[in-house]
Amino acid sequence: MEIVIWIGAAMSAIGLIGIGYSVVMVMRAKRANLPDAEMRARLGKVLPVNLGALLVSVLGLMTVALGIMLG
Repeated sequence: MEIVIWIGAAMSAIGLIGIGYSVVMVMRAKRANLPDAEMRARLGKVLPVNLGALLVSVLGLMTVALGIMLG
């Protein structure tokens, strides 16, 4: 079950990288001082990336917990 733990850890790391990427993109959008419509458009593009990264991270943590319980 050690492999399951490592796979889950890798998934969590990938999710955290995605969350960090979305944070950087939002910070860049805020620094650009865009009009409201353009800001909403940029944030609308970042939102699916953020939610997907969060999902991958949570699934990775669940996989780690499963590997620990089964191992």
